[in-house]
Amino acid sequence: MQVLTTIAEVRAARTRWPALGFAPTMGYLHAGHISLVERARAECGAALASIFVNPTQFGPNEDLDRYPRDPEGDLARLEAAGADAVFLPSPEVIYPPGFSASLDLGDVTRRLEGAVRPHHFAGVATVVTKLFNIVQPTRAYFGQKDAQQCVVIRKLVQDLDLPVEIVVGDTVREPDGLALSSRNSYLTPDQRARAPALHRALTAAQQAHAAGERNAEALRAIIRRTLGEDLAPATDYVSIADPDTLEELTTVSGGALASLAVRFGATRLIDNVRLQP
Repeated sequence: MQVLTTIAEVRAARTRWPALGFAPTMGYLHAGHISLVERARAECGAALASIFVNPTQFGPNEDLDRYPRDPEGDLARLEAAGADAVFLPSPEVIYPPGFSASLDLGDVTRRLEGAVRPHHFAGVATVVTKLFNIVQPTRAYFGQKDAQQCVVIRKLVQDLDLPVEIVVGDTVREPDGLALSSRNSYLTPDQRARAPALHRALTAAQQAHAAGERNAEALRAIIRRTLGEDLAPATDYVSIADPDTLEELTTVSGGALASLAVRFGATRLIDNVRLQP
């Protein structure tokens, strides 16, 4: 596995592969990330992952400095997964002196996570565009756990006519339903024991929808009720939204995205499920 640290090295390596699957990550890799790398290699014949904790998607009071990092462990996991290369740039490579560009993709970036983290998706869209331009992947792989990010990136590719196919892999979960996330490492034992409530609440709405419930507010109420009174004050949002625009629905007539964000102390966890048409 090649470890690449400069744009020139990535572009030189890219000429070796007719097709390339790309998995952008911020490191501290778990089984969800690895599933994307393995799928990229299986479907494209070659896989490149990036590890870059992107400073522009963190707000002033967020966890950039303490975000978990394990570069040596990450490299070992990627090599075991069959990655052909990893791009491990410094911040100065991605954002050289004088860099000032930023991308605004409109309403899909201002809802849900965007309402709580107003500059987050501008940072995501900007760094993903840079990475796509550097790597030139055939397909890029993202996880459904970050559903709004997937919507934003699909809009980015559509609006800018970027020649890359976006592939979204299923959320990988712990046996008790908690979605894998690098930030799970922040949870205290008590918080970890309570965190599976997110998936239970979303599953309750999914089951109600499958049984015929189509009133979106009734589905939101099921999620809130299943979360319980102790998590109500810590809930940033509960959403039943259009899966493409993320606009909140009154009636679920086709598919929908059920999502939520809950704070456990200083740690925010997000999760979602699809309500199939």
